Amino acid sequence: MQNHEKGRYILALESSAGPASCALLHSAADGKKQIAANAAVYTGLTHSQTLLPMMEDLLKNAGMSITDVDILAVSVGPGSFTGIRIGVAAVKGLAFARELPCAGVSTLAAMARGLAGLPFNGIILACMDARCGQIYTASFSCIDGRMARLTPDEALTIEEVGHRFQVLPEFFGKSVFLVGDGAEVCYNGLKDKVPGLFLAPEVLRYQQAAGVALEAAALAEEGCLITADELMPRYLRLPQAERELRARQTVLKS
Repeated sequence: MQNHEKGRYILALESSAGPASCALLHSAADGKKQIAANAAVYTGLTHSQTLLPMMEDLLKNAGMSITDVDILAVSVGPGSFTGIRIGVAAVKGLAFARELPCAGVSTLAAMARGLAGLPFNGIILACMDARCGQIYTASFSCIDGRMARLTPDEALTIEEVGHRFQVLPEFFGKSVFLVGDGAEVCYNGLKDKVPGLFLAPEVLRYQQAAGVALEAAALAEEGCLITADELMPRYLRLPQAERELRARQTVLKS
């Protein structure tokens, strides 16, 4: 490895939806953060086929190896059950082998991080399609580039999301930027009811490992890193197969 600067390197993986990506972030001792390398792929191959080879190529192209990494990060949900399991399993394996600390990052918070550095003050509303008439969502305030969580990760209907804007004072009179694969459907359902609603540019709208790395850096600063053993997926809802099984069991018992 060449020119290993002082500070910490965070290697982040993102596999919660169709695209898979990885990123390497350098967090300097003076607090400055820079994405040192970033890669993404969206093909017909599964995440189990693409994620680790892409990570290895990224490190090689950055002139580094896994031994130079200080923190491992991964999106733990919500999102695709299979994709999340693959990403979490990959990071757990890497972390166990090298006893590295981990950051289990909310997919929604990671998407919001992609906008948090832009020069605007307002609300970032992260929305992912959860199917079954719901979206996975969380909201964050953004003031002078600083992001703070306003609501937890939840599975809600668009109508329930809209109700938030009518009853929570921290939402009143604020510009609201939507990110995520559920952003467009949420925008279409709320634009006539919520003033100041905007779709984030497509290049910043979807899951990216760079956002996972930035959120992991914030968690590290807050002392919220965990061990590989503690790293677990956070689905918000049961997988569809398990929901259907429980429904059948309920019918049989009735």
